[in-house]
Amino acid sequence: MPPSLSRVIALSRLGLRSLTEAPKDVPVRWVSVSELEDPTPFLEGGELVLTTGMRLTPENAAGYVARLVERGVAGLGFAVGVIHDKVPPELVEAAREQGLALLEVPKPVPFIAIGKAVSRMLAAEWYEDTTRAYQAQRELTRAALKGPGPLITRLARELGGWALLLDPSGAVRNAEPARARRRAAALAAELPRLRGTASVSLSEGGGGSEGDHVVLQAIGLNKRPRGYLAVGTPEPLPHVGHTIVGAAVSLLTLKSETPRTGRALRAELAAHLLGLPEETPTPHRVLAASAATSASGATSASGAEVLDALEADPAGERCLAVPLDDALAVIVPDALTDQVVALVAAYGSVGVSAPASGADLERALREAEQALAAARRTGRDVLHYGDLPGQSVLGLMDPGPAQGFAEALLAPLEAEGLVPSLRAYIEANGQGETAARTLGVHRHTLRTRMQKAARLLGRDLDDPAVRAELWIALALSANHDGPIGHPGD
Repeated sequence: MPPSLSRVIALSRLGLRSLTEAPKDVPVRWVSVSELEDPTPFLEGGELVLTTGMRLTPENAAGYVARLVERGVAGLGFAVGVIHDKVPPELVEAAREQGLALLEVPKPVPFIAIGKAVSRMLAAEWYEDTTRAYQAQRELTRAALKGPGPLITRLARELGGWALLLDPSGAVRNAEPARARRRAAALAAELPRLRGTASVSLSEGGGGSEGDHVVLQAIGLNKRPRGYLAVGTPEPLPHVGHTIVGAAVSLLTLKSETPRTGRALRAELAAHLLGLPEETPTPHRVLAASAATSASGATSASGAEVLDALEADPAGERCLAVPLDDALAVIVPDALTDQVVALVAAYGSVGVSAPASGADLERALREAEQALAAARRTGRDVLHYGDLPGQSVLGLMDPGPAQGFAEALLAPLEAEGLVPSLRAYIEANGQGETAARTLGVHRHTLRTRMQKAARLLGRDLDDPAVRAELWIALALSANHDGPIGHPGD
């Protein structure tokens, strides 16, 4: 707020002396110097008018004061020792009768010194208001991240009053303090007034009570409000108070107008969980992004950074993410794949599945994990499952029967723990020395294992056709760590 007249008088370096008992708590909005007999056409109200009394006479003093009072000036400063040795008694008497604050300005004090002093005080007040508004907006933003309730609580604290968040029907959503809820009934009658305007100010019996000054604002950008914000304070809101309320309305509007871009994805997920048919399945892909996790399974700093990047981007808001053991799985609408891949690839390797929908998402997750494992080994930033060698052949197979074939073929080896050794042997294209070195065992140990595997399978592992069948079975089975079918093998 602008400085009060009493604060200006209190500046000892100016030497101002009050000659009347008029209230001094009025704000001084500016300083105006005028020697006109009627300066009011050039005033807006709230000024401290300074004059030497050049055109002042005993006859026109009363009229001069009356015009200043009617214009609403903050006060009149009269310089002595220039035209008049002292303030004319007729002017003092008129000021006392009409309630005008009259100040004596000593001769050594130039008018420009008073103007500069008030200007500095106004600048300080403006800076203080700006700083307070900035700090309040920052606190409101921090509170808004936790939800509308904490935002309303913080707003009431910033204003030193109460605050209500109402839904479109006028029912209370949040109130601070809780007793402010009882004001909703009186405010409900005022809501129709907001259909043609952004805000309504009330006081006393006009919707407020107990002498409170109330501001009621609509929330939302459309003609039909998504809710209403009401705040009440003992005194009328200053300019900075209106700025703070405006910031709260903006935050609430932003929340209420956020596009429902993820609605379709959530509906499909709900249908899948409930076993309901999907009316219009939307193709999605699953990304497996590098993200370390803690021993408890909570996403660590790197994983949190990926999640933050997703939540901060409009494309990321349309995705669903879940931490895995050493990665982050992200379900992405197919059309946004490139955008989301670019977001998460900045934090590590990414594996991308083929398009899928509904029940196929489990298969897509396996594909993404396989692609990520290959990307990590080969040092690639992004690798699509379709780019893995052999996937075009595997894609021709019916997933159900193919998976059953793989599980049945490998079951005897799974029971004996021979699948890792077989995988290394197939990867090495039947070269026992290479496979043994990969496994870190003696070549005779590997030979014994492969002989046992051949007996269990009833097949000759030196036969290329047999090894081809086994390669397909291994590629179809869970293959998170092995490089079967991955580039560089």
